[in-house]
Amino acid sequence: MSEELSIEELLSVLDDEYARPILVAASAEPKSAKALAEACDASLPTVYRRLDTLEAHDLITERTELDDDGHHYSTYEATLQSVAIELDEEGLTADVSREPTDAADRFTELWKGI
Repeated sequence: MSEELSIEELLSVLDDEYARPILVAASAEPKSAKALAEACDASLPTVYRRLDTLEAHDLITERTELDDDGHHYSTYEATLQSVAIELDEEGLTADVSREPTDAADRFTELWKGI
């Protein structure tokens, strides 16, 4: 788990009724905030607030896309792969697995898979 994200923070973020559907929708393919709002049946401001929280905890990443007209827009892709929670005599610990977020890391992961 990242040092700045405690298990309490992680569980709080994942407990949110909109954060989970946003992560699920953004895990299949990058989606715009509008597409996420439609997929999650949420208002656009609600989605943007959750995206800010998810991005602050490195659970989702924002990418800039260009359309055919030369305009740019943001898409969001889940970086969260899995969460493993372990219980021992010292308490609960969580291990968060994330997708690589930059092109070099994604290429490295792709290369490792070959």
